[in-house]
Amino acid sequence: MKLGLGLYRHMLNRENFQFARQAGATHIVAHLVDYFRPMSSGLPAVGLAKAGAGHSSTDDQPLGTDWGWGLAGDPDQLWTLAELVALRRDIEAAGLKLEAIENFDPAHWGDILLDGPKRALHLENVKTILRRLGEAGIPIMGYNFSIAGVAGRTKGNYARGQAPSVGMEGPYDLPMPNGLVWNMVTDPTAPSRATGTIPSATQEQLWSRLQRFLDEVLPVAEKSGVRLALHPDDPPLPTIRGQPRLVYQPSLYQKVIDLNRSPANALEFCVGTLAEMTEGDIYETVDHYSRQQRLGYVHLRNVRGKVPHYQETFIDDGEVDVLRVLAILHRNQFEGVIIPDHAPQMSCAAPWHAGMAYALGYLKAGLQSLRAP
Repeated sequence: MKLGLGLYRHMLNRENFQFARQAGATHIVAHLVDYFRPMSSGLPAVGLAKAGAGHSSTDDQPLGTDWGWGLAGDPDQLWTLAELVALRRDIEAAGLKLEAIENFDPAHWGDILLDGPKRALHLENVKTILRRLGEAGIPIMGYNFSIAGVAGRTKGNYARGQAPSVGMEGPYDLPMPNGLVWNMVTDPTAPSRATGTIPSATQEQLWSRLQRFLDEVLPVAEKSGVRLALHPDDPPLPTIRGQPRLVYQPSLYQKVIDLNRSPANALEFCVGTLAEMTEGDIYETVDHYSRQQRLGYVHLRNVRGKVPHYQETFIDDGEVDVLRVLAILHRNQFEGVIIPDHAPQMSCAAPWHAGMAYALGYLKAGLQSLRAP
């Protein structure tokens, strides 16, 4: 197993690459979607007041408002091969490897999720992105097939010593306004934006959309040498914002695998999200899926509680025995990358760096112990 670090778009710089290497990581998982991009117009006044005016270089865990995280990217500008290659080379210059890109921009693929009028165009967008990743030598594309996206989480002093971390304090089913998909604004001028809402899909419809998506894009992924890795629904509730979810219990991951047996159909295996689910044993879940050799890469954090009430903790302080999880992955010969996807921030001049360094150090020691004679 290899230790990695996930970095948001605004964190993709030389300083953070050096930090990752200094903390013992060898790989990077990069986000190219800017979740912290504020809306400058098109929202009600209350939404603008909440949205903020920007972000610091280490903003962690976007929470957003009822209007989502912010404005999605340019629908007419896909990530270019040149910028993907440049990112890979910058990361390699720091002594690291670029393992994956995590999450498509909703501006590029939102109508696949909604089954909207631009679905055919958005399908071609995804195929183009997969081809470019293959050409750039980036082996994994992580994604979250969800209409509402990651929504409904809160931030508080939940972790040990009053450290700030992420949690959930109850269900979140406020209807989605027009122009919003995957918790980002894709159309700030959508008709009746202030009052209109997106109709709810059924779970059957969402599963059908995933089936079509996999059948159409996995052959391209295979040919490009790229694995598509699906994240479970976060938070893992049957519905968020009135929209259905796919993988909100551990057993539903198997349904994803069985939809299409392509070797490119993989899992972005988030242990924290799986531990928040109301069913299943986390250690049996890790064993079941790692034995199938379907894990693209692993998010490894610790939590306390189950949805809709849970809190993220320090890596050594939740209800998950992280060292036991590492031992199961080792036994089942998982050789991919593990990242601490979230970490509580610590009380010092560099809260995010300190929290991540603590998590990376703990995981590094755990991995070394597995190799001890």
